[in-house]
Amino acid sequence: MQELHDAPLAPLTTFRLGGPATRLLTATTDVEVVEAVREADDSGTPLLVIGGGSNLVIGDKGFEGTALRIATKGFVLDGPTLELAAGEVWTDAVARSVEAGLAGLECLAGIPGSAGATPIQNVGAYGQEVSSTITEVVAYDRRTRETVTIPNSECAFAYRHSRFKAEPDRFVVLRVRFGLEEASGLSAPLKYPETARAMGVEEGERVPAAAARETVLRLRAGKGMVLDPEDHDTWSAGSFFTNPILDPAQFEAFLARVAQHLGPDVTPPAFPAGEGRTKTSAAWLIDRAGFTKGYGSGPARISTKHTLALTNRGAASTEDLLALAREVVAGVHDIFGVTLVNEPVTVGVSL
Repeated sequence: MQELHDAPLAPLTTFRLGGPATRLLTATTDVEVVEAVREADDSGTPLLVIGGGSNLVIGDKGFEGTALRIATKGFVLDGPTLELAAGEVWTDAVARSVEAGLAGLECLAGIPGSAGATPIQNVGAYGQEVSSTITEVVAYDRRTRETVTIPNSECAFAYRHSRFKAEPDRFVVLRVRFGLEEASGLSAPLKYPETARAMGVEEGERVPAAAARETVLRLRAGKGMVLDPEDHDTWSAGSFFTNPILDPAQFEAFLARVAQHLGPDVTPPAFPAGEGRTKTSAAWLIDRAGFTKGYGSGPARISTKHTLALTNRGAASTEDLLALAREVVAGVHDIFGVTLVNEPVTVGVSL
């Protein structure tokens, strides 16, 4: 297991931000992961687990403790059953599942990060969420000090949420198992209007899975959501804010604010979110509050391609990024009465 001291963490994140860790361990096997976690717990050392670094905002002072980078490998197919080691690169795993003729992950192409992070956030995009295909998550339970297998029904999956996110200091994901569909090379039924339109079909239709994957990659690239080291518009964590979910009273108050500020004929995006609640669009709120594509004059700005992405233009600090995020949150709340919630995990800092 590789060990470094006073190790830079910024290169391990897609933001390229954050100070150093007191110690950085890189684990390439499940045994090494468990060993490192147990050592930190036994000594009372703060522990930061890092996968692909695509969902982390690390403070400029860095992390005083042990950072554990999970770099395990493992892609195992048994019919439509797929098992991924936590350190597998997610977008590569999606490509390989499509090449194998399996459906269920094709619209999750291009999402940066590692496989182990997908159940934590219940990663989703373009009409698919991993919760619909995950069958089990193998994790190290820091409370019981044993490796456990948690079935989908016990993962408490919800929109960008899970049991693992609710208990961030308890579980360290080691492996994720998926039940995919053998559909003769076709995709799962398309559920996202933009994807269906781009492919010239109706929602609910199946298309070649490889074509669906390529279409999603093209759509994501057009929004700066596919990592490119040469393009500062992709130096981000993807969507920085989750789409707000409002209860009936909150939604009525929101509609009143929209009418007041934008006029009675303006209808905001609204989607059923279960239990009488309504989901609206964070990107729409940000744009209509005046934070348009490319907003900002400093080293941290809103992407020129997508209002949901906050970006490091190359010389930003974490505080620059947070200042921009706070400005957006305050502006949206002042106009619409809705409080945006950050999707990335913050380390040593907060909004």
